[in-house]
Amino acid sequence: MEQSIRLLALTLLKMVAAMYNEGSGYASDDSYNNEVYVEQRPPARQPDYLVPRWCYDLKIQDGEAACYSPRGPGYRSTLGTRCSLSCDQGFRFIGQSSVRCLQSRRWSGYAYCRRIQCHVLPAIPNGSYQCSAGINEGSRCDYTCSLGYQIEGDRNRVCMEDGLWSGGEPVCVDVDPPKIQCPPSRTKVAEPGKLTAVVYWGSPLVKDTADGAIARVLRRGQEPGSEFPEGEHIIRYTAYDRAYNRASCKFVIKVQVKRCPVLTPPLHGYITCSGAGNNYGSTCEYHCEGSYERQGPALRVCQFSGQWAGAPATCTPMQINVNVNSPGAFVDQFFEKQRLLIISAPSASDRYYRLQSAALQGASCGLDQRHVVVVELVGEEPREVGRVKSQQLSVDLIEQLRQALYITKSYFNMVLLDKYGVDRERYRQPTTSDELFTFIDTYLLSSQEMAQVEANREHCE
Repeated sequence: MEQSIRLLALTLLKMVAAMYNEGSGYASDDSYNNEVYVEQRPPARQPDYLVPRWCYDLKIQDGEAACYSPRGPGYRSTLGTRCSLSCDQGFRFIGQSSVRCLQSRRWSGYAYCRRIQCHVLPAIPNGSYQCSAGINEGSRCDYTCSLGYQIEGDRNRVCMEDGLWSGGEPVCVDVDPPKIQCPPSRTKVAEPGKLTAVVYWGSPLVKDTADGAIARVLRRGQEPGSEFPEGEHIIRYTAYDRAYNRASCKFVIKVQVKRCPVLTPPLHGYITCSGAGNNYGSTCEYHCEGSYERQGPALRVCQFSGQWAGAPATCTPMQINVNVNSPGAFVDQFFEKQRLLIISAPSASDRYYRLQSAALQGASCGLDQRHVVVVELVGEEPREVGRVKSQQLSVDLIEQLRQALYITKSYFNMVLLDKYGVDRERYRQPTTSDELFTFIDTYLLSSQEMAQVEANREHCE
C-alpha cells in the first residue's frame, strides 16, 4: 500500500514539473528532475543456444530424424533443436513424431521403429510358395502347384501394413484322370486294453485319361488315423473330373478283438477288470471280502494268445496274529486290507459300551462289506480284556495300543482307523451302524469298494 501511494505521489510531481517548465521559458530537458527509479532484478540467465552439442545426438534405428537447429543446418543437437522422426518402409512408428532438445539436456520424447511382419503362411498340399522378403511388410509370396495340379484362388499374397496377408489361401487341385485305385483291405487287432484300433492308410491312386484334371475326390467313411470299433467298416472313395464323370472304389477295414475266457471270482471275493474285462491287454485284480485275505497273485493280464497270465487267486479267512510285541506290528497286519474300529470302555457293564455292542451285533455283514474289523479293549487292570474276533490280546498289547492311539480307559470311546492305519474319526458316545456306515461310505471307500457295496447291499438286508 505504501509503495502504491509513493508511485502516485511521484506521478503527480512529474505532472506539476511539466506544467512549470512549459511556462518558465526553460527547456524541459534542462529542468530539475526529481524522479525516483525502482531497480529491476537482473534477468535469469538464458539457455545457451550456442553450445554445439547440448543433447546427445538423436538417432532412430530403422528410421530417420530430420532436425532443425537455431544455429543452422549444420547442427543436430543444440538447445532448442527440433527433430521430426519417421520410420523406413516396412517399419511401424511408435512414440512421439516430433521432439525438442530441452534445457535439461534431454529430448522431449522417445520413439522407436518396429518391423512390420505377418504370420508365417501355412504350407498348402501339393504346392509351395516363394516370398520376396520373407514375412516382412511388402513381401510378396507367389504360389505354385506341383506338376499335375492347378491353383485355385489367389496366386500371390502381399504382407500389408496392418500385418495381415492380402487375399486368401489358395488350393492346388489334382488334375489326374478319373481312374481310381483304393488302398487294399486290411485287418487290425484291437490295441491292448481297448476295443478299438487306430488304422492308417494312404490316399487312393487317381488318374485322368481325358484332360488330366480332377475336380475333386470325396471319401465316405472315417478318415485315416481314426479309431475303429470291432467289426467291418467300408471306406469308399469317388473321383470326379471336370466333365463330371466319376469313378469309385472301396476297401474294407476289419477290427478284431482278442479275448480271454471270462474269469470266475474267488469264493468270498470279487474281480475288477479294466477295458471290457477279458479283451487283450485287460488287467483283472482279485479282491477279497472283509475278514478274508488274498492268496496268490493280485493281478492277471489277458495276453495276445487269448490266455490269462498267472494263476487264479483265492480268498482265505484272515489270520490275525495277536502274539506281537508292538502296536505297530499289530496294526500293520491290516495295512491296505482292513479298517479297524477300536472300542474302549472302563468295564463290560458300561452303559455306552452295551449300547454300542448291541448296535454292532446286527451290522456284521455291513462291517464285512466295508472291510472293518472290531477290536475291543474293555476293563481296567487287573481285569482288563482285549478281543479281536475270537482271539484274546495280551495285557501288554492292550496298554501299548491305548498309549499309541491315545485311547483312554476312563470312559467309553472309539477310534476308526483306515486301511493305512490313519486315525480318521473318534467317538465319545455310541453311534448307530447307519451313521458309522455313512461316514465310511462317504470318506473311506474307494470307487470300486463303493460299487461292490452297492452290488451286494441286498445280501445284508
